[in-house]
Amino acid sequence: MSEAPVTSIEKPPLLLVIEDSNEDFEAFQRYVRRSPLTIPIYRCVNGDDALAFLYRTDRYADPQSAPRPGLILLDLNLPGTDGREVLRKIKQDDTLKLVPVVIFTTSNNPKDIEACYRQGVNSYIVKPMNFARLKHSIESLIDYWFNTTVLPIDAMEQR
Repeated sequence: MSEAPVTSIEKPPLLLVIEDSNEDFEAFQRYVRRSPLTIPIYRCVNGDDALAFLYRTDRYADPQSAPRPGLILLDLNLPGTDGREVLRKIKQDDTLKLVPVVIFTTSNNPKDIEACYRQGVNSYIVKPMNFARLKHSIESLIDYWFNTTVLPIDAMEQR
């Protein structure tokens, strides 16, 4: 018996990147563009903006301006509402908790790592300072979340 071939996502879901560093975001975007997938990316630069996007408030009140993400890439060290609080709110909200959240941060503090997993984070990646390792981390992240796993986007689009 042969296995059915793995098919790629016809239209990848939105990737919400919550990152305050322009340099980190530009590096991330550069590597994502090299992917064979065309992944729509929306960026929020702080936790307050991210929560407004996710809850469709303020300038995001129109659902067309804030489509549901299929994956959230979250930095912990954000101005205003930090990533730890954003994660807590996402994972305690019945309409958002299905959205996978990947922490992508410079913090390798064991307390942060444990706290994030206790909150329900799906993955925790420490940003490498070496460009080759950063490239590998981003390529692995994209391949895993957009080629290997099945994201719960259908359930999210109905909300």
